[in-house]
Amino acid sequence: MIKDIMVHLDGSSEDEIRLEHGQAIAAAGRAHITGIFTNLIPDLTVAMPMDGGAAAIQVLTELEDKARQDGDATAQRLTERLSSLQVPSELRRLDETFGAMSAKVAEQARCADLFIATRPYGENDTPSWSNLVEAVLFGSGRTLFLVPPGRPRQGPVQTVLVTWNGSREAARALREGLSFIEHAAHTIVLVIDPAPEATPGADVTRHLAHHGVTAEIVTLESQGRRVADVILGEARRISADLIIMGGYGHTRLREHVFGGATLDMLTVSDTPVLVAH
Repeated sequence: MIKDIMVHLDGSSEDEIRLEHGQAIAAAGRAHITGIFTNLIPDLTVAMPMDGGAAAIQVLTELEDKARQDGDATAQRLTERLSSLQVPSELRRLDETFGAMSAKVAEQARCADLFIATRPYGENDTPSWSNLVEAVLFGSGRTLFLVPPGRPRQGPVQTVLVTWNGSREAARALREGLSFIEHAAHTIVLVIDPAPEATPGADVTRHLAHHGVTAEIVTLESQGRRVADVILGEARRISADLIIMGGYGHTRLREHVFGGATLDMLTVSDTPVLVAH
């Protein structure tokens, strides 16, 4: 059961969208929301010129002071916004350099049930925070709820699409997604390119039945298409409100070099994705 939600906040227009999703999830389970405000400050050790003197130090110090002052104004605005939510909430602030921020956020996320962020890849006008998302996915042990950029909440999660390939990551995502599955009206388990002799998804549907969930199995052949395209095509067909999937079945290096379903989904999905590793 989700009782403790952490929402990434950075002062951008995406904050309101993330908070909308967070409030909806929190309200359903009377959960607590922690807004984690990531205020980037300049890394003076990187920015300092080799021949830097007192003048350079002064300029860089002023840049840091300005970043902290801007952070004060944003933190005040976020505190007021959180106070207007219909659920218990608090704001935590991290003033860190880019190199240190992601690890600090992953550390904070370890004591939350769910971490809400914006889908990290693809074209958008706001910072992607891809390093932060990957740090939380791999370093926190927690599940991420990733919202497509610019996509406001569009009602409760009524239809859930579970992608299933029998992997450890898929099993973990299934377990972490039970709070959504149990409250949804429809759950579809999608198996892509099943082995000819297999009974795809049968164990999953039996498992979900023990939780009082009647799930439908859909099997599809990729026929040369990207796995992400198959998933998103099915998500659109059933008007899925949430896709549940395991993250990075291959090594991260292999995903980035050769591509992969996770990387593709976190680049192009127009549906919220709950991902676990």
